[in-house]
Amino acid sequence: MSIPQWPACERPREKLLKSGASALSDAELLAVFLRVGSAGKNAVDLARELLTSFGSLTQLFAADGDALAGVKGMGAVKYAQLRVVPELARRSLAETLKESGGLDSSRAVRAYLRLTLAHLPYEVFHCLYLDSRYRLLASVELARGSLREAVVYPREVAREALVHNAAYVIVAHNHPGGEAVPSRSDLTSTRALARTLSVLDIELLDHYIVAGSDIYSFAEHDRLPSPHSRDASGTAQHLLPKSTEGVDPPIVSGL
Repeated sequence: MSIPQWPACERPREKLLKSGASALSDAELLAVFLRVGSAGKNAVDLARELLTSFGSLTQLFAADGDALAGVKGMGAVKYAQLRVVPELARRSLAETLKESGGLDSSRAVRAYLRLTLAHLPYEVFHCLYLDSRYRLLASVELARGSLREAVVYPREVAREALVHNAAYVIVAHNHPGGEAVPSRSDLTSTRALARTLSVLDIELLDHYIVAGSDIYSFAEHDRLPSPHSRDASGTAQHLLPKSTEGVDPPIVSGL
């Protein structure tokens, strides 16, 4: 049965106009967005098939054109429509963060990183540069790699921090198809990065690993060095390596 033949109270568009978007299921919201189905399937049927095939909205929006082409009724136009959704959401959130309270909570950071990184099929190393009031100055992808690895040097993170006059830095990378668990190299390189930034009086607030809907925080697991250590006299000392000459190991983020 086509959707126009349904009772008005059950049609997704009418439900949305009467009760708001939160009253609709994932399939109903997706049906409103798709507008039409395909031969033998209305928009709700097509939406349900897509969610069943890909498992979640996140996985659906991350799917490539070849994967979507395997679902009858999904052509280039609908693929383009689906690709637009997460990007519009990410840009809207970025505008809100720049204009309002900024990234002053773990919840806000997680929301932004989930939109930015969770759907990517390749690994990236991403940096958020904040001012002294935790307002977002810049969101920069510093490295893009393969399915399993992206490489960036601490000096590149530091250089961008100076360009944007940042007081704080948050870094993140994703594990496409993997788990949100840090590797040994993740732990080592994060400490090296914190030391490099500390020389410039810039604090590394956190390092996040994004794997789908799961996000791991180094800070929340006490795996970040404190911004300053103290010597025997109690004087604050920067977290410098014993010798800084030639010390700039790459940050190899990977599974």
